[in-house]
Amino acid sequence: MRHFLSIVLLSASVSLSAADIWVSPRGNDANDGTKEQPKATLTAALRQARELRRLDDPSVKDGVTIHLAAGVHAVYEPVFIRPEDSGTAAAPTVIQGEDGASISGGVTLTGWKRQGKLWVADVPTFNGRPLDFRQLWVNGVKAVRARDVDDFEQMYRIRSVDKQERVLWVPAEAVKKVMKAPYAEMVLHEMWCVANLRIKSIEVRGDSAGVRFHDPESRIQFEHPWPSPMVTTDGHNSAFYLTNARELLDRPGEWYHDIDTRKVYYYPREGEDMRSAEAVVPAVETLVQVLGTIDRPVQNVQFRNVDFHYTTWMRPSLQGHVPLQAGMYMTDGYRITPKMIRNYNNHKLDNQGWLGRPGTAVSVRFADGIDFLGCDFEHLGSTGLDYVEGTRGGLVEDCLFRDIAGNGLVLGSFSPAAHETHQPYDPADRRELCTFQTVRNNLFTDVTNEDWGCVAIAAGYVADITIEHNEINEVSYTGISLGWGWTQTVNCMRNNVVRANLIHHYAKHMYDTAGIYTLGAQPKSYVVENVVHSIYTPGYAHDPNHWFYLYTDEGSSFITVKDNWTEGEKFLKNANGPGNVWENNGPMVSDSIKARAGLLRPIER
Repeated sequence: MRHFLSIVLLSASVSLSAADIWVSPRGNDANDGTKEQPKATLTAALRQARELRRLDDPSVKDGVTIHLAAGVHAVYEPVFIRPEDSGTAAAPTVIQGEDGASISGGVTLTGWKRQGKLWVADVPTFNGRPLDFRQLWVNGVKAVRARDVDDFEQMYRIRSVDKQERVLWVPAEAVKKVMKAPYAEMVLHEMWCVANLRIKSIEVRGDSAGVRFHDPESRIQFEHPWPSPMVTTDGHNSAFYLTNARELLDRPGEWYHDIDTRKVYYYPREGEDMRSAEAVVPAVETLVQVLGTIDRPVQNVQFRNVDFHYTTWMRPSLQGHVPLQAGMYMTDGYRITPKMIRNYNNHKLDNQGWLGRPGTAVSVRFADGIDFLGCDFEHLGSTGLDYVEGTRGGLVEDCLFRDIAGNGLVLGSFSPAAHETHQPYDPADRRELCTFQTVRNNLFTDVTNEDWGCVAIAAGYVADITIEHNEINEVSYTGISLGWGWTQTVNCMRNNVVRANLIHHYAKHMYDTAGIYTLGAQPKSYVVENVVHSIYTPGYAHDPNHWFYLYTDEGSSFITVKDNWTEGEKFLKNANGPGNVWENNGPMVSDSIKARAGLLRPIER
C-alpha cells in the first residue's frame, strides 16, 4: 500500500480537463492514446503531448497527464524529457503510474537447465550486442556475484603495498582459486571507500602473492594518496574480497556470468526451481533522462506513483572504480610536492584529484520544478535519482529507495570534471547550481549495498535545499552527506537545511563516518532536530574508533548543529572553519524532538 497524502492534494490542484494520454505494455504506438487504445511507450505519449502543445491544442491548456498502466514498461534507451515537454506550475506535465507500473531496464533470462548443483542459462543479446552485467535478481531478490567469502568478517587482509611497481601483496592462499580466472576482480577496503580493481596478473612468492591490475585503475590506485589501503602495526591492514570467477561459485545464492561462452551459472537457494523462477539482469544504465539547457530548462514535470527498476552500470567492468568519496570516482589523482598553499586559512594541500560521476537510473539536468512523488527506486546498479546540475526547485516526497548498489539520491555538483575537486566551486552563472530542492518523507533502506563508500543522500555544491523527515537505515557508510570541497573558502553553498531525519543502522561496512556529515563552508546552513542511533561495528574497519553520530569535516563553516538527539555524545569537528554553532546535541535532547524525527507518513510497499 502506498501512503502519499501530498500526492492526493497535488492531484486535486490539476484540472480534471487536462489532456489524458494512456500507455500500456499491451498497447501500440500507432494507437491514438485513449484508455481504450493506449500507446505502447512513454516516449510515444510524450511525443503526442508535445505535438498537441506545438499546435496550441486547447486540450492541453490545463496540462497533460500521461497514465502508465500497471505492468513492466521496458526500455532499451533512456526516455528523454525535453524542454518541449514542459508544463507550467498551474498546468504541469504529469506522468502518473497505476499501482505496479514500472519503467524497467531489465532482461529476463529463460531456458534454464540443470548442471549438477547449478542452473545454467544462455545470455541473450540486447539491442544487437552481447549483454554483460554485474547484478542478477531471482524472484526479486538480489543474488550474489560469486565471491570468496560469505561472511565479510572472514575477508583476507593485504600484507603490503608497492606503489612504485604497482603491486599489492596479499596472502598466497587468498588468491589460489583465481590464478587462472580471466576476469576476476578485487574489492579493496580503503578507509572510507572501496575500490573495484580488475586483476591483470598474480605472482606467487612463497606464502605471499603480488597482484597487479589493469589500467586505468592501476595508475589511479597507486598514485592517489587518499583514501589509501591501510598497512598498520595493530592488525588493521585493509581487508579485501575477490569476485567474478567461476572458481568462486560455491554457495547458494551465488552466480557467475561467463562472457566468453555467454552463459550464466546460478547456485540456487533452497527451494528455488529456475524453470519457474523469474531471473532478471539489468541492461540499461539510465531509464529516464530529463535534459534541458541552461537557457531553456525543462519545467514542471511530475512523476507520480512510478517505479524505476533494474539498471546497470558497467564502468567498473571496463575501467575499474577508484572513488574519492561518496562514490565519485577519480579520473586522476596524485600527491603534490611541495604542498599547495591555499587562502582563507585552509591547510596546505598535499594532493590533487579530478572526478567522474557514477551512472544513475534517473538523471535530471537543467530543469526547474521536476518532482518525484510516491515513486520507487529499486534493484538498481548505481545511483537511484540524480539532480546533476542546473536544477531549481523540485520535490522528492513519499518515495522508496531500496536495493541500490550506490547512492540513493544525489543532488548537485561534486566538482565539474575539469575542476580540481579541492578548489572551491562558485560559478559566475548560478543557474549551473542545484537549488531549492526539497527531499521529504522518503525511506532509504539497503542502499549502498555494493559500493560501500556511497551514502543514502549525497548533496554536493548545493544551495537553499531542504532534507527533512526522511528515514535512513541499513546503509554501508554515512546517512546524509552535505557539502563538498574540503575548503573553508566561501563558495556557492549556503542556506541548506537538514532537519528531523531519522538515521539508524548505518556504517555497516565503512568507518570515518557519521549519521550526518558535512564538508565545506555553507553560510546560514542548519543541521537540526535529527535523530541518529545504532551504528554497526564491522571488524574490518580501518580504525575501530573513528565513527561518529555527527561529523563536521574539513572546511565546514557557518553551520548550526543544534537539538539533534543521539544516543551518545560522539561527535567530530575536523579542520573546521569559523562560524559553526554546536548547541544541545546528544541524549539529553527532549523526547518531543526525538518523537518528531523521521517519516511523517509510513512508506509501505
